[in-house]
Amino acid sequence: MTETSAAPLADPHLRSASAATADDGPREIVILGSTGSIGTQAIDIVQRNPDRFRVTALSAAGGRVELLAEQAHRLGVRRVAVARADKAGELREALAARYGAGAALPEVLAGPDAATEVAADECHTVLNGITGSIGLAPTLAALRAGRMLALANKESLIVGGPLVKEIARHGQIVPVDSEHSALYQALLGGSRGEVRKLLVTASGGPFRGRTRDELKDVAPEQALAHPTWDMGPVVTINSSTLVNKGLEVIEAHLLYDVPFDRIEVVVHPQSYVHSMVEFTDGSALAQASPPDMRMPIALALGWPDRVPDAAPAFDWSTASSWEFFPLDEKAFPSVPLACHVGALGGTAPAVFNAANEECVDGFLTGKLPFLGIMDTVSQVVAEHGTDDPGTRLTVADVLEAETWARARARELAGLPADSTTK
Repeated sequence: MTETSAAPLADPHLRSASAATADDGPREIVILGSTGSIGTQAIDIVQRNPDRFRVTALSAAGGRVELLAEQAHRLGVRRVAVARADKAGELREALAARYGAGAALPEVLAGPDAATEVAADECHTVLNGITGSIGLAPTLAALRAGRMLALANKESLIVGGPLVKEIARHGQIVPVDSEHSALYQALLGGSRGEVRKLLVTASGGPFRGRTRDELKDVAPEQALAHPTWDMGPVVTINSSTLVNKGLEVIEAHLLYDVPFDRIEVVVHPQSYVHSMVEFTDGSALAQASPPDMRMPIALALGWPDRVPDAAPAFDWSTASSWEFFPLDEKAFPSVPLACHVGALGGTAPAVFNAANEECVDGFLTGKLPFLGIMDTVSQVVAEHGTDDPGTRLTVADVLEAETWARARARELAGLPADSTTK
């Protein structure tokens, strides 16, 4: 990889960047999005390794208050944050019921800025497992506070890449996405100058092998039937359109400072090889493991040390076949479009992401056909165009661009003006 002026946000060679805290006690962790898939699996890892980790604060959106209270009690946290201010009273009641009469309760923070506040708490590592662009502000808060950031919220980089790069220390971020965790590990096999290409693997989703014409009448329940991963509805639909893979290419570009023309998507249905790095001598290093998110989560929480038995390993005594196919960009144009908006930079990735979220909502509610998702997103991106060269991106710019993209996507798709997504 040719050296550039920008240092990578995620650099596995800086193994000392996440050295243990001064004392010999467990590493203190803040988990954002604790009731979601990433958060619950992270808690499982923490509880199986109490000598390594201790959770000090949690945040969640507010849809699963009882689970959030149970987690807080089980982990003995100091603070609990809930994004929905109207859920604060319910959360306090649930905590009181868990802790018992007269017991000291953790501090409760409520409102849209609550997660951002706990992201700056005194701790070693913040795990950002929030879904959506609302995770940007907590990401920036954790970085400004000097915390190591275990990043599962890809939207932080997609919509606010320049903002993150402006404040993050070299190597301050350890990625949690399985693909970027795989690249992180494989990059240890050589220096930056020896890297020729990043190969990001994709399962292909439930519609691998279908032509564009064969995707016209796809129903939501079909798109939600992912063959290898159990994820939330938005991420699962993004995997069926391969938008998720396009976002991951942008994220890889920003994390590892590799040009888009040297990042390639390869379809691998078994989801065993999570990504690969090709070096200048023609060799390639692949990171492989059974599809279980606890492995990359544990690696990010414990880096630079691995957590023993974080997830099951392969049974090498059982025969298996691993397949690789090129990406069909005609049937799944989301990846080349994502590369286009990533190269445009500025607010273009935020427009792409926001328009897609609205279109996914329209598809899930039966108001937009499957192919209408990318057709609409493409039109919104084209209408948005590019930002003025040299303009310094701000959070306000991102929010304004997202608001416009959401409204325009719903208008083009014939959806109600009042959005139900964030």
